[in-house]
Amino acid sequence: MKLRRSRGRRRGADRRPRFAIAVTVLFFALLYLPVGVVTLFSFNAQKSLTVLDGFSLRWYREFFHDDVLIGSLGMSLQVSLVAMAGSLVLGVTLALGLVRARSRLGSLAGLVMLVPLITPEIVTGVAAMMLFKGLGITLSTTTVMLAEITFSISYVTVILRSRIAALNPEVEEAAMDLGATRRQALFLVTLPALLPSILASAVLIFALVFDDFVLAYFTTGVDPQPLSVRIYSAIRFGVQPTINAVGTLMLAGSVALIVLALAIPRLMGRRGGLDLLSGK
Repeated sequence: MKLRRSRGRRRGADRRPRFAIAVTVLFFALLYLPVGVVTLFSFNAQKSLTVLDGFSLRWYREFFHDDVLIGSLGMSLQVSLVAMAGSLVLGVTLALGLVRARSRLGSLAGLVMLVPLITPEIVTGVAAMMLFKGLGITLSTTTVMLAEITFSISYVTVILRSRIAALNPEVEEAAMDLGATRRQALFLVTLPALLPSILASAVLIFALVFDDFVLAYFTTGVDPQPLSVRIYSAIRFGVQPTINAVGTLMLAGSVALIVLALAIPRLMGRRGGLDLLSGK
């Protein structure tokens, strides 16, 4: 009897959780099916959002000949690059300080850095807009850059702080014992060891800022506007096939950047990027 019960339990454990599989499939279908439809209709030969009549690159050509959309694309790229560079410099510096500051103030600052990650982005966007308005600063490309840099610092700090904590401090101390100054040890030993994580953070920040809408919407000026805000302004008067092409290009670029962020640390034989966030 005991043997039969144990066999029955094993068979029950070996059964696939059909309900869980069905829910998972339904979840991914609802999540990615609309994206697939947008991608499919971006190649539609006709100006229709319901009937697919042949395949063409017509809407991609119209996008690249639209000066307004190209200007918004250029602004989004500019903001993403500046936000990436600014958040990396400040994030690396802050992460080093938080790890090496062994005090209650350092621990408190580390907790404060997590607040932007759990705060709704719309709250951050409204707060940034009110700050700029209160200081009498006109909303423009510069305000978008400042807001995105401030918002992205937390991501860089959290990723790099885990990596810095895993480094062996004796390596840097050995470099200083061999005659290097503290600054030389930082630039010749510590930062090269952090390079995979820094590169992964850079790619992730670029992708996040390029696709960001909420923060850009509250801090941008009249013209030019980031591509995400321009798309929102356009679809209020009806979705055009050109928007499908723009959305497909943005999706492809974001996926490529995320794959690159995951691949950089692995190609260099180290952990970084999302591995540090997941704890793998």
